[in-house]
Amino acid sequence: MKEKIVNSCISLIKNNNPKYSSTKLAEIKYGLEGIYLLITKLVVIGILAYFLNLFAELLIFLLIYNFIRMPSFGLHATKSWICLLSSIIIFIGVPIFCKEIIMPSFIKAILGIITIVLFYKNAPADTYKRPIVNPKRRLCYKYLSVLVAIIYSFCALFITNNFIANTFISALIVQCFMISPTIYKLFNLPYDNYKTYLAKKAI
Repeated sequence: MKEKIVNSCISLIKNNNPKYSSTKLAEIKYGLEGIYLLITKLVVIGILAYFLNLFAELLIFLLIYNFIRMPSFGLHATKSWICLLSSIIIFIGVPIFCKEIIMPSFIKAILGIITIVLFYKNAPADTYKRPIVNPKRRLCYKYLSVLVAIIYSFCALFITNNFIANTFISALIVQCFMISPTIYKLFNLPYDNYKTYLAKKAI
């Protein structure tokens, strides 16, 4: 289904823009595939959350998580079914956890410090399809990631709403896994892809 819809869109774009190169069309196709997967994934997760009475919690977690995901990037699944399964586990499982668990402040403080250090060490984590080559951009993303992690850690400590406080710290923990070299190795994916890109360019 995905290939049929994406290829139809590419054919339409190619017919209306004959000057587009194969490289440009490949970039557009990559973007369309990402949009398709995002929409279908959100629909499935949204339906599950609705029937589990978690829809509001899902929206809150999505909002908070994406603000730390944007500057730090991280792993993308190589197969759509893996992406869907892992997304269900994260975006349904984590809100359930945040609703049910009462986390002591000293635990949140410890987790906050650990995640800040890990964001400084590992962010941003690129992919082999989209290596972050520019060193200034990588540094900017790193500092933004650390800044967001610091803000989230303070929010987790001082916000009185238990669910939202847990969501801030849980979003940091989830994203630390997504940018970890270990998780890349687990999925047999290359890490520090910008180094490989620069090495190939230097040859």
